[in-house]
Amino acid sequence: MSEQEKEKPAAPVAATEVPATPAPAQPKAAPTSEDTGSQYFFGEPLVGFDPSEITGSLIVIEGMDGSGRSTQITLLQEWLESEGFAVQTSGLRRSALVGRDIDELLAKNAVTRLTLALMYATDFFDQVEHRVLPALRSGTIVLADRYIFTLIARGVVRGINRDYISGLYAMALRPHLTSWLNVRPETAFGREFRKAQAISYWEAGRDMSLSHDLYWSFIRYQTMIKREFEVMAKKHNFIELDGEASVPAVNKLLRQRIAEQLGIRSTKYTPSSALSHLWR
Repeated sequence: MSEQEKEKPAAPVAATEVPATPAPAQPKAAPTSEDTGSQYFFGEPLVGFDPSEITGSLIVIEGMDGSGRSTQITLLQEWLESEGFAVQTSGLRRSALVGRDIDELLAKNAVTRLTLALMYATDFFDQVEHRVLPALRSGTIVLADRYIFTLIARGVVRGINRDYISGLYAMALRPHLTSWLNVRPETAFGREFRKAQAISYWEAGRDMSLSHDLYWSFIRYQTMIKREFEVMAKKHNFIELDGEASVPAVNKLLRQRIAEQLGIRSTKYTPSSALSHLWR
């Protein structure tokens, strides 16, 4: 063998590829209480809550005083019942436990802001336990004329810590659908005054000493509430509607959204003679 052949490097040997052993499939983790809480509640879930028991829907109509919520709730209830749904309404100060007590305190204009906020929270959760959850378990549609968003907004503009008052409602159920009727404070004032020929002490935020003039106190207070709604609307994906449009126009949009949520095919509706005066 020549010296040149001795120095020639040996050809590399190709390595045999060994197929990789696939990693064993990991079992999916069961939903935790935290998962359940984030899906159905704003924070911690209610003790003993079973999501599978809920067969109804919670639909919330929010808005400041004079936005037309109550009118729309009344019309929506009749429409849904005509479609074969069982409907129950809820709102503020309707608890058998403290609803009347709150009314009495408001009438006297003699209650601290924090005490009032805590009593409203008591009123809310008493209704959840005894009215809302039982209705949802039975497949009923719950139409809420205001919800925790109004209560949080009122507390925040009165100087109560945002995290504190939001924490009061951590165990509140997340609505299936929330609509917000947006109106200007000036429009709201005109509606409220025409309705009762008066403006209440609390609707005008008189406890906050915003102005000696009733009109400007109302405008400033409701403007503050409106700003809080604007913040929450983005955070919680409210459906914002022009509350200054005609009642039929707003109702049509609400029916369309609710029909999508509930799987209703037709949204046609004409109010009964008993409610025709609202259709303007």
